[in-house]
Amino acid sequence: MTTGQHIFLGTDSGATTSKVGAIWSDGTPVATRLLQQPTNSREGPAAVVRGWVAALHNYLDQHDLSWDQVQGVGLAIPGPFQRYGVLDRSANLPESFVGFDVYSAYSAALAERAGRAVPLTVGNDGDLGGVAEAERLRGTSTSTVLLLAPGSGLGCAYIGPNGLPLAGSTLAGMEAGHMPAPLQELNVPSYPCGCGRTWGCVEVYTTLSGLPHLLGAKLAAYPHHPLATASRSMPERVFALRGLAQEGDALAGELFDFQARALGLHVANLAMALDPTYVVVGGGLMDPEATTTAFRERYLGLVRETAMPYLWPAQRANLRIVPAQLGDLSQAIGAALVALYHARAS
Repeated sequence: MTTGQHIFLGTDSGATTSKVGAIWSDGTPVATRLLQQPTNSREGPAAVVRGWVAALHNYLDQHDLSWDQVQGVGLAIPGPFQRYGVLDRSANLPESFVGFDVYSAYSAALAERAGRAVPLTVGNDGDLGGVAEAERLRGTSTSTVLLLAPGSGLGCAYIGPNGLPLAGSTLAGMEAGHMPAPLQELNVPSYPCGCGRTWGCVEVYTTLSGLPHLLGAKLAAYPHHPLATASRSMPERVFALRGLAQEGDALAGELFDFQARALGLHVANLAMALDPTYVVVGGGLMDPEATTTAFRERYLGLVRETAMPYLWPAQRANLRIVPAQLGDLSQAIGAALVALYHARAS
């Protein structure tokens, strides 16, 4: 068993999948492979917390580590929050999580498993993914970083010069996926969002959550496409789109081109307020194991091309739009990093 080295664990909990990562006390990752398992959010908060603790224990076993080495745990979970560590209504989690004190429940479960109190930090998953990507990207500089990560929803984060995310006064800062999209530029109706808003949230036009609407509208122009005639459910058709796009399918390509342009407009909108040095684009579409180089380059190129005309001249010269480097590691590693930063501060 590896002894004598302190570690910080990170739990990244999405609505469907939870992941575990870890860092040493110098901030370097313990491993580049995550432990992944179903979140089982439909079974309720208590079952989810038990699953997180079990996953941490499995991770430690896999890497020949012990609970004695764990100096802190970070949790990345979809926001917003009623207050620190207490969940509010999420677009992607069941209603049973509204008002759930995840901080207290997870702290108690960690203490029971470790046999002592383990410091816990809780943050928005998009924010903590941004922390990890910023740390990797800027090194020792204090450049500001905007993260946009399209997945099931749109993870968003702004990382300031201090390396920490902009959380806001009510911990709802940078819920930028639920800002209204410029529908007149996109020439689309205002589709409803899982958050309950009907003004046309950006998330609907840039992520998996809105693809049923976009695909349903697009199929009218492709009446003989396999997805138009297939007996598969709409979710099954939507999940097929990324693979079809890698094969050069025209319908799938048009949908992801549209999403890239929608994200580019959002980059320009956020640059007006935040003026970042870097924009990091993450999520599954930037995963080298799931998408081709040509697909990723086209997607990022359209994001840049769409954003540039709306930026100030100095921003056009200086703003860098780059792919994420950590992929699925980012949120778990970011959660562990924030736990480390809190330990250093205290």
